[in-house]
Amino acid sequence: MLRPGFALAMVSVLVLPPPASAQFRPAPTPEAAGFSSARLARIDSIVRPLIASGELPGAVVFIARDGQIVMHKAYGYRDTETKAPMGKDDIFRIASQSKAIATLAVMMLWEEGRFGLDDPIERYIPEFANPRVMTKFNPADSSYEATPARRRPTIRQLLTHSSGLDYAAIGSDEFKAIYAKAGIPSGIGNNTSTICEKVRVLGKLPLKHEPGERFTYSLGLDVMGCFVEVISGMPFDRFLRTRVFEPLGMRDTWFYLPSDRANRLVSLHDLKSGKAVPMHELVFDDVDPDYPKHPGTYFSGGAGLSGSIEDYAKFLQLFLNGGEFNGVRLLSPRTVQMMLTDQLPTLPNEFGLGFALETSANDWQSPQSVGTFSWGGAFRTSYWADPKEHLVALFYTNTYGGRPPTIPFVTLTYAAMIK
Repeated sequence: MLRPGFALAMVSVLVLPPPASAQFRPAPTPEAAGFSSARLARIDSIVRPLIASGELPGAVVFIARDGQIVMHKAYGYRDTETKAPMGKDDIFRIASQSKAIATLAVMMLWEEGRFGLDDPIERYIPEFANPRVMTKFNPADSSYEATPARRRPTIRQLLTHSSGLDYAAIGSDEFKAIYAKAGIPSGIGNNTSTICEKVRVLGKLPLKHEPGERFTYSLGLDVMGCFVEVISGMPFDRFLRTRVFEPLGMRDTWFYLPSDRANRLVSLHDLKSGKAVPMHELVFDDVDPDYPKHPGTYFSGGAGLSGSIEDYAKFLQLFLNGGEFNGVRLLSPRTVQMMLTDQLPTLPNEFGLGFALETSANDWQSPQSVGTFSWGGAFRTSYWADPKEHLVALFYTNTYGGRPPTIPFVTLTYAAMIK
C-alpha cells in the first residue's frame, strides 16, 4: 500500500495507442523492439547476486514495448525455505496496485452516466452524510472531538486521496487508533465481513482534514469498492471478474485464489534480519501472510488483490492503448486521457485517477517520459507505463519489513533502450 518515491508535478497526457490491441506477443529479439540484449543483461547482473547472497528471495521482471515482450524472466525462489523456483506466472500479493483496478471499475460506471465525479459520496452511501473533522484526540482511550466539515467528500476526492480519510494500520497514529477501535481494517488479508459493512462504519467516523484540503493516502479506494457494489448491484469481486478480468484475459488476478492457483502464490519473506526469510507469523493489522489462499468475503478495492505480473501488464497496456485491449474496449480514449491528467491542480501532490504521474516540472529527475504513470504495493511490487515510449515495465517480489536492496530497475530499463 505504500507508494513508491516517484516524483510528481502537473501533467496533461496525450495518450498514444500502439498499432495493435491484441494480447502481448514475444519480440523476435530485444533489438527488434529497440532494446539492447547486452544492456538488458545488466538486470541479471544486479538481481542474481542479491538472490545468491540471500538479500532477495526471488523476483519476476516484465518489460514490453509496442505490445512486444522484451523481457519476461523469473529469478530465484518462490519460497527460500523449500527452494521452490520462481515461475514467470507465479502469483504475488499486489496490495495497493489494487487501487488502479478499482479506479478503472469506477470510471467504467462513470462512462455509463451513473453518477458525477464531483457528486458527494453521501448521495450513494448515506453513512457519509454530516461529515466531521477531528479537532482533538485522546490517546488514552482513542476518543476524539470533531467539528462539522465545511465541505462533503466527493467521489473524485476519494479516488485521489483528498477526501479527508486516513488509513488503518499505516496511517497517522491518531487514525490508526480510531479505525482500530471501530474495527476498520487496512484491507490486506481481512477475510471476514464485507467491504460495505466496514465502509458504512467508516462513513460515521471523523475526517482527518477538510475534504479537498490536502493529499492523505487513504482508504478511499475501499470506499470505492463498496460504491461499485451500490452502483452496479453486483458484488465487487464479480464486477471485476466479469467486466474487467475476463475481458482482458487477466485469469490469475483474484481477491482469494481458487485452489488450482494457490500453489503458485509466492511466499511472503521478511527482510528484518538482512536476509530473506519466509514469514509464518502475522504482519501488520494481524494479517496472515497466506491470506490469499484462504476463502474470504472482504473485497478490498484498496489492497486486496493478488495476481501475476503479466496480468497487471495487460491492465497497464489497456491504458497505453487508449482504453482497448484483447479486442475489447473498456474505456474511451478521452476518459483515459482524463485519468492520466492531474486531478489536484491546487495541491502539490499531482495525481491522476488511479496513478501517480511523471510531469514536466520534475522530468529532469528521471528518464521516464512526461506522462508516465505508476504506483506499487506494500509487498514491493512496482510498475510504470510510459505512453510516449509505448512501454510497460514491472518488477515484482514479495517481501515485508527491513530495508530492501536497491534495484535501479527504472535506470536499467531505459539504459537498455537504444531507439
